[in-house]
Amino acid sequence: MSELKGWIVFNGHLKTPKFLEYVDWFVESCEKQRVSIKKMTNDELLVMTGEKGLIVSEDQRTHSKPDFIHFADKDLHLARQLEKQGVRLFNRSSSIHICDNKSIMHGILNDRHLPMPKTIIAPMIYPGMPLKVKNYLKIVEAKLGLPLIVKEAYGSFGEQVYWVETRTELEEVAHRLTGIDHLYQQPIFSSLGTDIRLNVIGDSVVAAMKRNSQSDFRANVTAGGTTHPYHPTKTECQLAIAATKAVGADFAGVDLLIGEDGPLICEVNSNPHLRSIFDCTGINVADHMVDYIKHTVTTH
Repeated sequence: MSELKGWIVFNGHLKTPKFLEYVDWFVESCEKQRVSIKKMTNDELLVMTGEKGLIVSEDQRTHSKPDFIHFADKDLHLARQLEKQGVRLFNRSSSIHICDNKSIMHGILNDRHLPMPKTIIAPMIYPGMPLKVKNYLKIVEAKLGLPLIVKEAYGSFGEQVYWVETRTELEEVAHRLTGIDHLYQQPIFSSLGTDIRLNVIGDSVVAAMKRNSQSDFRANVTAGGTTHPYHPTKTECQLAIAATKAVGADFAGVDLLIGEDGPLICEVNSNPHLRSIFDCTGINVADHMVDYIKHTVTTH
């Protein structure tokens, strides 16, 4: 087969050093493996109804389809349109959709009977409507107890996650999140401030680290956590791979909590950043991603 030609699509309005580093990191791994790769932003790449081909807005040129796209964004409208053009996305739009919304993600994991903290998804309230009926909060407190954790469905890097100690705080958070998709979760006290990040590629865990925070119930590095190389158990690897398959991802960063009776899934990230795990382990996950893409595209 001739040289593979691919694109990495990222958000044109999110050109921060952290995200641009990720793009450059992936491009470098492609170049090392002789894969032709082009950077494309979601706001310059348009797919129009009634048109054939992929259109770039600036000069209105129509580009031939690449062999693959690493979709490093959450623009689901664009991702779905690209797939309908017959382009293989890594990860697929369906996986990004599931992982981007914690409520949907926990529902999918529950369907597969995978272990995770006890979770209640908040009833939907339309934006702009006041929270008048609060009886469901009694059920939340009865089933999960206090303290508990509240998570907005959309959020990254440990943000939009709240620790709630009392019924008064629970009502305050519920009022504040009216119209915002969110969920309530039982804390895993044996894992407060600690989690395990496993990077899964296909059927394998290629890197793992443990994250610890001495000052926060969240272990995220952006929340002050520190990282340490980690050798996951067979059970932890199997669970991380099962979670990745449950959401339909080709590769993912799976965060596990340390439960008293075994590991629990905290969340699955469809586009995990690679800097922290490289600094911790010396493993370049992007190299494994490119190798997986090459094998998948050339054998299908």
